[in-house]
Amino acid sequence: MLNFADVFKGIATFVWLIAVGLVVLAVVRASRGRPLKGAVSLIIGVVIAAVLLTLISAGLVFIQPDERGVVVSPYDSQGYRTSTLGPGLHWVIPGEQVVVYSISRQTYTMSVITGSGDLYDDDSIRARTRDGQEIFVDASVIYQIDPDQVISLHIDWQRRYQDEVVRPLTRGIIRDAASQYGVEEIVSTQRATMEIFITDALALKLAENDLILIDFVLRDIHFSEEYAAAVEQKQIAEQQALQAQLVVEQRRQEAEQARQVAQGQADAAVIAAEGAAEARLIEAEAEAEALRMIAAALADNPDMLTYLYIDKLSPNVEVMFLPSDAPFIFPLPGTTAP
Repeated sequence: MLNFADVFKGIATFVWLIAVGLVVLAVVRASRGRPLKGAVSLIIGVVIAAVLLTLISAGLVFIQPDERGVVVSPYDSQGYRTSTLGPGLHWVIPGEQVVVYSISRQTYTMSVITGSGDLYDDDSIRARTRDGQEIFVDASVIYQIDPDQVISLHIDWQRRYQDEVVRPLTRGIIRDAASQYGVEEIVSTQRATMEIFITDALALKLAENDLILIDFVLRDIHFSEEYAAAVEQKQIAEQQALQAQLVVEQRRQEAEQARQVAQGQADAAVIAAEGAAEARLIEAEAEAEALRMIAAALADNPDMLTYLYIDKLSPNVEVMFLPSDAPFIFPLPGTTAP
């Protein structure tokens, strides 16, 4: 963007060069006996123009849209103007000084990684948890100067606000927040709660110092080597315990499967035995019914039994003895002499 204050300063410098050139030219021509007509008036006019342009350019100040200017004035009893300079071109009395502050968003990062934060070396926040564990926190603070409180900020902090306000307040609030939680809570269930606590507390403290908190970012949490080793061992133990539980569950399922197979076989044997018993019972009932029917038939035909007896005898029998009360004598084949 074109800075008119710099343009006027450039013009004033150019006019001064013209004035010096005219003086040199007048001196050279006078030394040769050829004085420059009207040289004195011309030089005086150019010098007056250069002085005026210098005075004007010295008082011109251009403020960018994302800036505010604080006018430090020796002509004011307070030593400064009570209102700031907004965006645009302004003119101040020569002798007054304008201190320009950016009101755009700024980010201050504190990190354990060398070169990734505002300080080149390790700038993480070391804190103690409620249960005495040491943690290291990486964080970023996004903030801006309150446009309505620029003069107050200048009076209290000048340009030291980042190093003497943002950084120490953030570190102190993070340490205070960490001390209210156990290390297990910080890395799991309460991390978001702790971040909200830090954000609210930091916003309040920055507002008291003419700064506006835009956002607080809890980038990462690191642990001491001892605790990290303990966590690793705990994870290994938990994995081993989980593996053992899986083995036990597998064995239990195998045993349950074997039990179910045995139960199935036993049930099948019972069912088979019940089937066989039922079949035998039916067979016995059928035999009993057959005998009953035979008995009934014999009762109605008493000679049937004798007939069946004779019918079953072997054909090779040549002699038969009959009861004395038999009414008939059957001739046997082959018993008569030829």
